[in-house]
Amino acid sequence: MYYGAIDFTDAANGDGVRVTIFVSGCTNCCEGCFQPETWSFTYGREYTGETEDRLIAALSKPYISGLTLLGGEPFEPENQKEIVKLLRRLKNELPEKNVWAFTGFLLEDLLREDFEKHCEATNEILSLTDVLVDGRFELSKRNISLKFRGSENQRVINLRETLKENKIILLYD
Repeated sequence: MYYGAIDFTDAANGDGVRVTIFVSGCTNCCEGCFQPETWSFTYGREYTGETEDRLIAALSKPYISGLTLLGGEPFEPENQKEIVKLLRRLKNELPEKNVWAFTGFLLEDLLREDFEKHCEATNEILSLTDVLVDGRFELSKRNISLKFRGSENQRVINLRETLKENKIILLYD
């Protein structure tokens, strides 16, 4: 897995101050994407054990609320293999920290085992994620007044409650 950037004090991509990793690789290629350079799976730097150690160290600071996964696309199968390892470690070492993930895919599709992006790590990643912002960015539905999303079709889902209740529960309408 490659990543384009890490923001160690991000206040824009989730509640509180967060550590955000912008993974590389995305097949959605949404018109109007704010980071089209991250569509390439080899953009930026290679994600290594040292990268993971830096993320965990940054996340351990008391003023950090949690981790945000952005892209590119975290739910590309090529990225899920490393992301699941990071989330396991985070939940083991810092269980009080929350996880937000942004995806251009719909939750309903990610949950389907026959979905082309579903792999052996998908369900576990979803189970370790607290909030999921889903749906492709649609330039025609762009709305800069929305909280934590760029277009009106996207949803901010309380994923923990959604998986428990087996119905979509929105965090922000």
